[in-house]
Amino acid sequence: MKKTKSRLISPLVQVARVIVGVLFIFSGAVKLVDPIGSQYKFEEYFSEGVLGLEFLIPFALYFSVFLIVLEIFLGFAILFGYRAKKMIKYALVLIIFFLFLTWFSAFFNKVTDCGCFGDAIKLTPWQSFYKDVILTILIVFLYKNREDIYPLFSIEKVTVITVSSLLLSLFIAIYTIYHIPVIDFRAYKVGTNIPEGMKYQGDGKIPPIHDFMLEDEQSDLANDILKMDKAILVIASSIEKSEFDGFPEVKKFSLEAQRKGYKVYGVTASFSEIIELTQKNYNLPFKFLFCDETTLKTMIRANPGVIILNKGTIIEKKSWRDLDDIEL
Repeated sequence: MKKTKSRLISPLVQVARVIVGVLFIFSGAVKLVDPIGSQYKFEEYFSEGVLGLEFLIPFALYFSVFLIVLEIFLGFAILFGYRAKKMIKYALVLIIFFLFLTWFSAFFNKVTDCGCFGDAIKLTPWQSFYKDVILTILIVFLYKNREDIYPLFSIEKVTVITVSSLLLSLFIAIYTIYHIPVIDFRAYKVGTNIPEGMKYQGDGKIPPIHDFMLEDEQSDLANDILKMDKAILVIASSIEKSEFDGFPEVKKFSLEAQRKGYKVYGVTASFSEIIELTQKNYNLPFKFLFCDETTLKTMIRANPGVIILNKGTIIEKKSWRDLDDIEL
């Protein structure tokens, strides 16, 4: 009787492990290319009025990288059968954590986009919750039948594959943090025409680009700047949180760009006092315009970072670390 039961259950276990493994890998991979986006999500969760864990906000990036890499690692471990009995336990703990976050988002309507699949696939809070419910059921099923999860290849090969996924994920996460996302799923990716992205579609949906403004003390200069052939936006979403080592590089790049006929503007959401202090300390050769901080964080993950526009089309985006790679 036991053998008959095992023959019936074992194929279901193999299907479940593939579904769980692939979903974990995919979910981690689309966030891996933009760990700073996940950092912003954790900052939102930790903020006052949501979970009220403000003391954890400085560690949000570490949470982001740890959970992304862990998700990918567990996905490979379950899929290929690396120490599966132990890894299923860790996967169960992780999915219960995600289940709580998605339930909290949906029930209290606090974080309207949990970022489960980064910016690649947008889910409503309840869709995210139901997705995690299904995953929880599958993982509980795998946990109860963990004896049927065996390595797909030799232990040595499975170990190499799984450990390699861990190391590669960690490398990509660190590289992306120091530069910009290797794959951009957001509305301001290279090649996007901002004026086109601001237009309402026929079905009345909110356009992918909204809340875009470039204001000085008198007016919004966005329309004028988006008509220019050679415009550069130096974006420091929050100057007080900027990597200040970047401003000397930005200054050097901006002077070279201006010599070649580019109009250069700083863009920030910070207050005038910190703007004036930064301009004075680094002798920056451009004035700052105002834009919403969330919009700026969406535009580019670097702080400071540079976006080059040609008649409203984004033709280049770089972190301050990579400005030497730009050919003006």
